[in-house]
Order: sequence, then structure tokens, then C-alpha cells
Amino acid sequence: MADDDLADFCRDVWPRLVGSLSLYLGRRDLAEEIAQEALVRVCQRWRSVRNADSPAAWAHRVAFNLAKSHFRRESTRRRVWARAVEPARIVHVDQVVGIATRDALQSLPPAQRQALVLRYYADLSVRDVAALMHCPENTVKTHTRRALERLRASGLLDDDVEESDITEDVG
Repeated sequence: MADDDLADFCRDVWPRLVGSLSLYLGRRDLAEEIAQEALVRVCQRWRSVRNADSPAAWAHRVAFNLAKSHFRRESTRRRVWARAVEPARIVHVDQVVGIATRDALQSLPPAQRQALVLRYYADLSVRDVAALMHCPENTVKTHTRRALERLRASGLLDDDVEESDITEDVG
């Protein structure tokens, strides 16, 4: 029976996990890879994960930690590459992203981007996001408010999103 629960959980959490990571990372292929690794870790620890307050939040925490590790490795790789290659030979190719939303999300600071994606795309409560990000709930609300302000200033977001949407806990 536990195997059926695990399979159902993985099937249910997969789309939102990949979607959250796609928005955070800006690359669906990488998001799928990281989501898959996160679900492997869920499977390895299923006995304890299934008893957590929010197994989906636990899976998102693992996935975002893996994504942050990826960013650190890429940053290191770029620094090493820049030192190893003549500056004139380094070619920076910006990945063309077809969706303005994804571009705007990528321009946000990582903490604001993470809070916004987890709150509005992953539909996690303020409490779950705070636990995932290891910060107080008010910090999550502040990150979310500032991210929405930046999106409004860029012209991407209408004033339809109310301030109460930011501070309410929909958990």
C-alpha cells in the first residue's frame, strides 16, 4: 500500500514541481532533471516524508536546494572558464526565453523569485514557504510584496493582485 501512496504522490507533485523549478531556473530541461532528482530523494526517504506536515513542501525544499547547488556549480564553472580562456575568446550567449514572464522572473533577486514562485505557482502557504526558505513568515511576505512591486514597475503585472493576496495564508 505504501508503494501506491508514493506513486500517487510523485504523480501529483511532478507537474507543480517541474513548473516551479522551470520558473525559478528559466529552463524546463534543467527543471525536469532537478525535479527527478528531488523525487528520487523523496522515494529514498518516503517513510519519513509521508508523515511530514507537508510532503509537497518537503519535495519543493529538496528541489530548490538542488537548484541552488546547480547555480553555485555553474557560477564556479563560469569563473574557472573565464580565468582559463582569453577574454577575447569568451562568448556570452544569452538564452532566448520566449515568455516575458520568465524573463521578468529571472530579473528578480533569487529570494524574491523563490518566494513568488512557491506562493503563487506552487500554491504553498506562507508558513510552508517560510519553512522551506528557512526564514520568518514576514520575510516571505516582504519578498513576495517586493517581487510583485518590481513586476508591476516593469509593466508585466497589472494592479489586479491585491495586497491582501500577499499577506493571506492560503495554506
